[in-house]
Amino acid sequence: MEQHNSASQILSSIIISPAFSPRTVTMAMTLSLCYLLLLVLAGDGRGEVAAFELEEATIDSIHRAFATGGLTSRGLVELYLRRIASLDPTLHAIIEIDPDGALAAADRADAAARSSSGVLPPLHGVPVLLKDNIAAAGDGGVLNATAGSLAMVGSRPARDAGVVERLRRAGAVLLGTASLSEWCNFRGPGIPAGWSPRGGQGRNPYVPSATTCSSSSGSAIAAASNMAAVTIGTETDGSIMCPSSYNSVVGIKPTVGLTSRAGVIIISQRMDTIGPITRTVSDAVHVLEAIVGYDPRDAEATRMGSRYIPEGGYKQFLTIHGLRGKRLGILRKDFFRFPSGSVQEQVFSDHFRTMSKMGAILVDNLEIPSMNVINDAMQSDHYQT
Repeated sequence: MEQHNSASQILSSIIISPAFSPRTVTMAMTLSLCYLLLLVLAGDGRGEVAAFELEEATIDSIHRAFATGGLTSRGLVELYLRRIASLDPTLHAIIEIDPDGALAAADRADAAARSSSGVLPPLHGVPVLLKDNIAAAGDGGVLNATAGSLAMVGSRPARDAGVVERLRRAGAVLLGTASLSEWCNFRGPGIPAGWSPRGGQGRNPYVPSATTCSSSSGSAIAAASNMAAVTIGTETDGSIMCPSSYNSVVGIKPTVGLTSRAGVIIISQRMDTIGPITRTVSDAVHVLEAIVGYDPRDAEATRMGSRYIPEGGYKQFLTIHGLRGKRLGILRKDFFRFPSGSVQEQVFSDHFRTMSKMGAILVDNLEIPSMNVINDAMQSDHYQT
């Protein structure tokens, strides 16, 4: 444990001093990640985790490996720490990691699994990365919540955000915080998507020269590159959906009020919401079910939103025939008009045909009269419903 403490001390020395320049912070974070890689490689779990395939891992595959004894939560955390140390110096998806807190939580999860004969929590032992505007104060960790800004370094939260409390109750292991566009892309015009002074410039793992989109970019990059099976993002206007699309992962933007904003740095009380970013629809639904619900610290929104949580949860709808009979509107005018013969046109046409074959009823060329207002964050936030 002394080795892990040394890693945390290095990380702490980086993140609590606003005197460092962004370049210094980025370089120091890279060095600390490399040092952490050496520590993890020297750990005891190398043989155990070697047989588990981390790439494309899902919550279900992780839990199957736990059940068969082929993997422990500690071993999984160590795998993800290696992956982060290997890839993040290039991709810049991570702002902070908490190896001590994550390993301690993983050990508790493993102990609970050994001693329990009942059903384990739905996210038992699964590492999660949080967007850097979400507070995580538990486990004695070193995590700040800064929205990517050096001005917020050292402002450690007094308690967990509402969604973090629910993640912990669901058995999740908090691994660290993911990068983002600084201040959730509201710092000012002309700032590159996926950039913050703390995290540097995020890179799309599939096409490094392409945009990562904003602002939950680090969460999407991390999910796409298998730095964590589960990540959490926030959205005002596209900040979950856009980076999920551009980084080829799955994001769900919950209806405002389904998830608590307590303990989250937000932009708009009326528009902001917190949701999952994962590699599969199934994983996103598992996480959504874990984080929705009433929170007295965000009482007005979550009281109303909780009325619409389906009895029996969301996982009941994960069926092969889930689209049968569902009416889906296609707003081509504002979203799906692409150059004739382009790749985008072909891909979306293929998707629409697939949905039709699965039983969906497509309402094509749908138009909404107020779409120009709805689609403009600066206008729509002024309108109350």
